[in-house]
Amino acid sequence: MKHALPLLLVLVPVARADEPAWIPMLGDFVKNEKPGFGGLCGVLVDPANGTVWINVSDRGFYRSDDQAKTFRRCGDTQPKGRTETPGCLLLDPTGKTQRLMTALVYGGPVSGSADGGVTWKPLDTKSEHVDWFAADWTDEEPTFVLALKHEKDGLLLASRDGGKSFAEVGKRYGPGWVFDATTAVVAEAKTKDRPKPNLTRTTDGGKTWAACGAYSPVGTGSAQALPRWHAGTLYWLVDGALVVTKDAGATWAKVCDVKDGRFGPVFGKDAKHLFLLTKDGVIESADAGATWGKPLPPPKDLKGTGGLTWLAYDPKHDTLYLMKMGSDLFKLDRRK
Repeated sequence: MKHALPLLLVLVPVARADEPAWIPMLGDFVKNEKPGFGGLCGVLVDPANGTVWINVSDRGFYRSDDQAKTFRRCGDTQPKGRTETPGCLLLDPTGKTQRLMTALVYGGPVSGSADGGVTWKPLDTKSEHVDWFAADWTDEEPTFVLALKHEKDGLLLASRDGGKSFAEVGKRYGPGWVFDATTAVVAEAKTKDRPKPNLTRTTDGGKTWAACGAYSPVGTGSAQALPRWHAGTLYWLVDGALVVTKDAGATWAKVCDVKDGRFGPVFGKDAKHLFLLTKDGVIESADAGATWGKPLPPPKDLKGTGGLTWLAYDPKHDTLYLMKMGSDLFKLDRRK
């Protein structure tokens, strides 16, 4: 007589997507450098070679050439202050030079470096204590520069002589961008009596301004989103959407709707590859923003993606970097 084989019930767990393996890279490094208020305050990646720069409050700029495994101070004399507004530390976005520029809060004036942060050339002292800067990148040395005073009711400053002097444009402004020696766009600040502000545009070096788009950048105060330049196009994360201009701010077009946007876009391996930081994490597009993948959750130790959160990407090593002022620097190597 044959005996029936017993039925073996095997419970197979439902597959779950792996949590992204964000790795904290700095440990006690920032603490040991004896920083000022804010600690780690900014991050920047050179897309050509993967060099990582970070700003440590009141200690200056440090660089890593081994994907954030080790950092060294760029030079003996560094600008004092902190890069508070996400994105206000920039490497020439045109790719024509290796010029770095940054705005500093509670410290020195807007400054530029032509040698990887070893030495810095400050602009006029009127550009001290500013949230952000925007400069003409079309020449080796900028001529038209804008900056916004920190906690001064949105006071906009303009320089037409490369930062040797600044004049007050007016108050109740937000972030902006400079296209060339005469053309720029700046957002109006959102206020109780102006709930629907405009983007404004100048073509005469900031002497006169005219509305050019009914948009308001996401965020508030020094955490309001700065526009981002790539390959002849300026992208701006505004309330509910990502918009672009290809004619120096004269006209704008919506790329896509964006819910709870925080920062970006950050540019990837080609013109169609984009990342955005949202409330739920990092989203990615391979088709210039037409469609987006599911959010990559931020590291738990980051405690959310609110204001003063920076995102950077290294296309050479397919690596994301994420930080918030005062946090560690988190790295996600997507090759693993």
